[in-house]
Amino acid sequence: MTVGRAASVVRFGRPPAIRKPLRVDPRTRLPHPPVKIVTRDFAPCRLEDHYYSTLQDDLMYLTYKHELGPRPPPRQIRLTYDPNNPYSKYRYNPPVGGSQLGRKPPPPCTAENVIQLEMVQLHIMHKKAITSRSHLLGPIMALRALSGETEKGGGQHALEGVQIIKSKKQVGGWIRKGIPVGAKVNLKGHAMYDFIGTLVDFVMPRIREFQGIELPPPSANTETPAAVSGVVSFGLPPSAMGFFPSNRSQPGRVSRNVWYAYTFRDQRNRCRCAG
Repeated sequence: MTVGRAASVVRFGRPPAIRKPLRVDPRTRLPHPPVKIVTRDFAPCRLEDHYYSTLQDDLMYLTYKHELGPRPPPRQIRLTYDPNNPYSKYRYNPPVGGSQLGRKPPPPCTAENVIQLEMVQLHIMHKKAITSRSHLLGPIMALRALSGETEKGGGQHALEGVQIIKSKKQVGGWIRKGIPVGAKVNLKGHAMYDFIGTLVDFVMPRIREFQGIELPPPSANTETPAAVSGVVSFGLPPSAMGFFPSNRSQPGRVSRNVWYAYTFRDQRNRCRCAG
């Protein structure tokens, strides 16, 4: 007596023939799947839940400013050139006195614009990249291991992945304009809170002689772009790269000439900047 195979195996013993080839990306030479694949958050974030359950109410209480009645309309600052003049119609027409970005009042304190983290930016600069671009491979791989971000990864078209930083101006005898000098990656949402948790729990406690995060003094100028947009930047020594769990197996991929900067933005100051 012979035992036959299951009907499903007999019927679907061979994969179906591909009638139409998949589209190939001309840049990466990789085939596109026939369906759109989008990844979502599959686990709750502890730090994000802590912000909405505990910190959000406290931050609103600390930064709340009560206002009596509606605000008066802002004063209209005249432009440099007459907008009705046909000879200056398409000319760059800034307001008199320069940019008023830092002089505009912040928006009213409401439950919709409570201070919160908007983005974390990781920045690495490599001095040897000025002479050879191949030295940027180490920082690029380190940022990918830290963040796990790729360009349009998981079907998220807003993700830019690791980006190459080029010099904006020329410094005589040292650097030329437009050459790659470093790499950066922007983290938002779930990945941002995961990175902050790793930084606070694993990296900062193991740094020797860590002096904390230095904030600008009260006497600092509050009209600078960094102060208006709510940016806080600080650097870590090169030895901190080996303390991250994602880079522990490959601690020697980034040389010692690396500087790290973590930029935090808050939503309320961003609204102030736009207002």
